[in-house]
Amino acid sequence: MNTLQQAVQDYLAMRRDLGFKLREAGDGLLEFAAFMRRRHAAYITSELALAWAQQPSDATPTHWAQRLSFVRGFARYRSATDPRTQIPPPGLLPFEPRRVRPYLYSDEEISRLLRAALAMRCRYRRDALRPRLFHCLFGLLSVTGLRLGEALNLKLSDVDLDAAVLTIRGAKCGKDRLVPLHASTCHVLRQYLAERELIWARPVSSYVFASKWGHRLDTGDVHRTFYALSRQIGLRGPSDSHGPRLHDMRHRFATNTLVRWYQRDQDPERLLPVLSAYLGHVHVADTQWYLNGSPELMREAMRRLEHCWEGRP
Repeated sequence: MNTLQQAVQDYLAMRRDLGFKLREAGDGLLEFAAFMRRRHAAYITSELALAWAQQPSDATPTHWAQRLSFVRGFARYRSATDPRTQIPPPGLLPFEPRRVRPYLYSDEEISRLLRAALAMRCRYRRDALRPRLFHCLFGLLSVTGLRLGEALNLKLSDVDLDAAVLTIRGAKCGKDRLVPLHASTCHVLRQYLAERELIWARPVSSYVFASKWGHRLDTGDVHRTFYALSRQIGLRGPSDSHGPRLHDMRHRFATNTLVRWYQRDQDPERLLPVLSAYLGHVHVADTQWYLNGSPELMREAMRRLEHCWEGRP
């Protein structure tokens, strides 16, 4: 094993010990080390990093920029032990990330979705829990801002309804966090768990949201059910392939939280790190992006600005 390849493995081990998963970056950097070995290159240069990043030649600029970012992070680490290392500058492969414009659900739309979930028909007795399961799952996403994966990973031991707290384990960057619950949310969860125990007379699964076979609920099944219900209540057209997403409930939660802070004359700028920690974001900037595009939020911000300027000449 050459020195650079060993350095890559040491770097990945260190970052993963800090909680970063580095699935794509890990594969990419090992590929980069092999590329450097074929070039008989002992240290990183911007030219070599760029040559590797722009593979394959028919990939998108976004893909190239992502690959270069893998090398840039490793190069910073490597430069501490090898001063010959060149760190590729940030603007070497510029690109504009394309993010899907979030859909901000109204309270009525969320209510219709939850009612439709409860009204789902079940052909077999073993499917009898599905209406209550999806009603509870979609409702939980809308009032907590959890990522779908975080909700599906919940186990019974992670739910403390007496303390009104969920324990979210192994989220992004491997972080755990506590998510407090409103009393009304605890009530719905308690109802669901009681019905779950009634239908499944014996312990079937440790997961809160499990399939009829006792496995962790399949993400694809969740999305298919959501799309079907969305078309049923008019959130999507019968043949629409795009439309409101489950992840947009996270945007709704973040936006509504900030609007309430404005309405209560609290300081959103000071409280934003609290919201960021609640959502499990690593950087506050990630939370700030969630808050774009809300007319109600803009109205509240303008109201506060006008209030500050009242009485001034």
